Amino acid sequence: MVSISSTDADFVVKMIDVFPDAFQYDEKEYGRGNGKDYPMGGYQMLVRGEIMRGKYRNSFSSPEPFVPNKITNVKYILPDVAHTFKKEHRIMIQVQSSWFPLADRNPQKFTDIYHCGDSDFQKSTIRIYHDHMNKSKIILPVLE
Repeated sequence: MVSISSTDADFVVKMIDVFPDAFQYDEKEYGRGNGKDYPMGGYQMLVRGEIMRGKYRNSFSSPEPFVPNKITNVKYILPDVAHTFKKEHRIMIQVQSSWFPLADRNPQKFTDIYHCGDSDFQKSTIRIYHDHMNKSKIILPVLE
């Protein structure tokens, strides 16, 4: 559940495996050079990351603008990946509005971004709601 002060925005969702603070690889199991000389405590390993242009949130063939400051449902599915979160690891979810330079910049307005100039870019405030009325959520499948 989001609201934006403009008419378009990008949404980047990243799922990250956060290693325990005291984590170290076992040199007997993984070999020399992977133990105390290379501490991995708190390491954040990107498991999945995807970007979605907001104007395509309901249809790729019929883009539509956001209504500024109106709470809107933005739903999409991250492509599946086979990953096991090991005991004591944590799951971190990050949501951001740009992945530049990995993806082109969004001018934050509903327009043809491939033909806009520098003056077409504008500032936008993007809010993600997680209160009791407008709960954003992330659903993860769990395999037995």
